[in-house]
Amino acid sequence: MEIDPKTAEKWLSVLKTSGIVHLLQPYFKNITKRLTKHPKLYFMDTGLAAYLAGWTTSKSLESGVSSGAFFETFVITEILKSYFHNGKNPQLNFYRDSDGNEIDLLIYQNGNYYPIEIKKHGTPGSDDIKAFKTFAKKEPIGYGCEICLTSDLQPLSQEAMAMSVWDI
Repeated sequence: MEIDPKTAEKWLSVLKTSGIVHLLQPYFKNITKRLTKHPKLYFMDTGLAAYLAGWTTSKSLESGVSSGAFFETFVITEILKSYFHNGKNPQLNFYRDSDGNEIDLLIYQNGNYYPIEIKKHGTPGSDDIKAFKTFAKKEPIGYGCEICLTSDLQPLSQEAMAMSVWDI
């Protein structure tokens, strides 16, 4: 069954307006290019997303093929909610370039971008944040972090640390 693009846009508009989904826009210096690139869609309720995807047990969410995507969704939505609950409108983007460099979340504040990488593992490493250096050639960046399942704060470089998901 094929859905007309205008119908899909209307449905998406209802989901966005009702706060069920959030579209995270890509970073591009060129605004025109930003408008042609696709945003990432995040369900603001990971329980609803899991139900709709047919992931009905905690075990399937923990170790299933989409567990990393659900973990990323959880982190992104918790950060969004912290802004919304404080009456702030966050300036958030994600970064992906043609060379495969990707940063899950960029928080723009006070003239700097603060890069965040999200990984569902407990062993963070400097390889996880290698795209930070690539992005720093384009824009000024602040201190970055990797949010993961580590139990303690851990330095990854002079410009970034790893922190537990439970600290966000």
